Amino acid sequence: MSDLLASKLFDLTGKTALITGGASGIGYMAAEALMGAGCDVMIASRKAHACEGAAEELNKMGLRGKAEGFAGDVGSEQGVLDLVAEVEKRVDALPILLNNAGKTWGAPTIEEFPYDAWSRVLDVNVTGMFYLTQKLLPLLRKAGTADDPARVVNTGSIVGIMPRGGTAYSYGVSKGVVHHMTTILSSELAPQHITVNAFAPGPFLSKMMAFAIGTEEQREKAGQNIPLGRVGTPEDIAGVVLYLCSRAGAYVSGHTIPVAGGLNAAVAAKSASAQED
Repeated sequence: MSDLLASKLFDLTGKTALITGGASGIGYMAAEALMGAGCDVMIASRKAHACEGAAEELNKMGLRGKAEGFAGDVGSEQGVLDLVAEVEKRVDALPILLNNAGKTWGAPTIEEFPYDAWSRVLDVNVTGMFYLTQKLLPLLRKAGTADDPARVVNTGSIVGIMPRGGTAYSYGVSKGVVHHMTTILSSELAPQHITVNAFAPGPFLSKMMAFAIGTEEQREKAGQNIPLGRVGTPEDIAGVVLYLCSRAGAYVSGHTIPVAGGLNAAVAAKSASAQED
């Protein structure tokens, strides 16, 4: 059988993934996609009951992989250490780490944006992501080979690429840092058979985005400002996650892939047009 068949390129049978922030939204979409390809997933977030409930739902779908949910808080040093201990109880090697846990903070105006909104957001979105990756390196190294590296996939955001995001200042900045950190970590870890990539979602229906696109009317309105004319769907997340985590993406490292319906290109085109004018 050809190794170039899609069924082989995207197969994850026998793999295990840790997904932070996997109880809902993009993390849940990623978990479902990975399980469909044969991967077992560990879902971790601050609320154990939410993770356990999400795992129960996923296991009822009849997917090839299995899910387990438990508490894991990447917002503090001790929280990261506790999460690593839980992972070490379950696996001897970790083929896939999806750093998806995230936090945002908004304010009515820039003048009202509070001081601690910076540390609270960056502690989760940046520091927690780095520290968890660091502490899981022994398990990632055990899983990776030259032909089939271990994978670290970081959830960024389109607002880390383009200057949008309303008044969630620390969130946009944190995601820009995530994208750059992805490149730095790739440079360090690729020689150790660990790829590091990120994807930068645009508008997707999730708890974090419910205020903006929670209704059909809001989604239709948002789609009018997106080149492809719609907000993202679970299939869009599944595509990029499966690519980065499977044999199909084994030779890719150090990149941030926008998954935003062409928003990033539209901004670049407008910028170029403005310079010409």
